[in-house]
Amino acid sequence: MGDARQTIAQRAAREIKDGMIVNLGIGIPSIVPDFLDASIIVFFMAENGILGMGPSPTVNADGNLSNAAGYPTSILPGGSYFDSATAFGMIRRGCIDVSILGALQVSEHGDLANWIVPGKRVPGVGGAMELAFGAKNLIALMSHCEKDGRPKIMKECTLPITTYHCVKKIITEMAVFTIDENALMLNEIMPGYSMTDIKNNTDANFQVSAHIKATA
Repeated sequence: MGDARQTIAQRAAREIKDGMIVNLGIGIPSIVPDFLDASIIVFFMAENGILGMGPSPTVNADGNLSNAAGYPTSILPGGSYFDSATAFGMIRRGCIDVSILGALQVSEHGDLANWIVPGKRVPGVGGAMELAFGAKNLIALMSHCEKDGRPKIMKECTLPITTYHCVKKIITEMAVFTIDENALMLNEIMPGYSMTDIKNNTDANFQVSAHIKATA
């Protein structure tokens, strides 16, 4: 089955198409570019005010140029940087083609919980609410279960909600689900897993795509 994070990121990279403006969250989403086809031209955007981010610099990092997580980044030819008010204006106007965010839980209705676990200190919600609401397409990446085995794809989220009815696709190491008109649909079973694995590890109700039923 390999490394689950890499499996998830590699599958998520297939959702990015040539010419897209893409925002990546921290965690698993941040390694999605490692699996992009070199022929694809993508404009990575950071909500702190960069469009056209390049890879992390290995030497001579500019201390004033960082991504939304605060890590040094580079900028590609043709890229630009601007204030965060302009960046959030782009997000709220729907200029982001796809936002790929990490998640703590996702409900069968597409509700996203990804910013806080009660009792734990966090720096804040950041741009998650705007990105979840404003991006044309929101993809949630996460492990299928907690470390103790509890499902993370839920009938109803038990953690504080970031944004309601926003997630369009969920990618885990076990499966790929889509959410359309509040219906959760199993579209892919990842290599090394079975329908039984998914049923036993998913709290939410879901339908099964016809092409999976035909091959089961």
